[in-house]
Amino acid sequence: MRGLAQSLIENYRVSIRKACKAVMLDRATYYYIPNRRDDSLIRMRIKEIAQVRIRYGCQRIFTLLRREGWRDNHKRVHRLYCLEGLNLRTNRKKRSRAGSHRLLRPVVQSINECWSMDFVCDNLFDGKRFRALTIVDNFIPMLNKIAS
Repeated sequence: MRGLAQSLIENYRVSIRKACKAVMLDRATYYYIPNRRDDSLIRMRIKEIAQVRIRYGCQRIFTLLRREGWRDNHKRVHRLYCLEGLNLRTNRKKRSRAGSHRLLRPVVQSINECWSMDFVCDNLFDGKRFRALTIVDNFIPMLNKIAS
């Protein structure tokens, strides 16, 4: 809006008062000069803390900054934390957490060497649920011939 008022003043040589009235901009807003602080120091410190303490979120980083003597409030720290892209670290779901520690599948050379089992669940046509324990031999003769 300020740019629109400025273009009216320059192109049509109207007063600031008339230009602000035409674009429905308050004159106080037109004259306002923002005086933002430099965020580079606190942004560097937030990045350093996040790299050293990987599991720390915004609230813990804010607490550490307060202990170090930074007087910025939690809203500013959260804004800078998000601008740095640190909010993208998400928790792993409990269901997937077990899968992250699984080992690679062993290479099976013959039948009855390695078995896998799992519970499966399904619904029948009438809505009743049933569960079954499936047990499978991991030996696949075609794949083992190709790998050899």
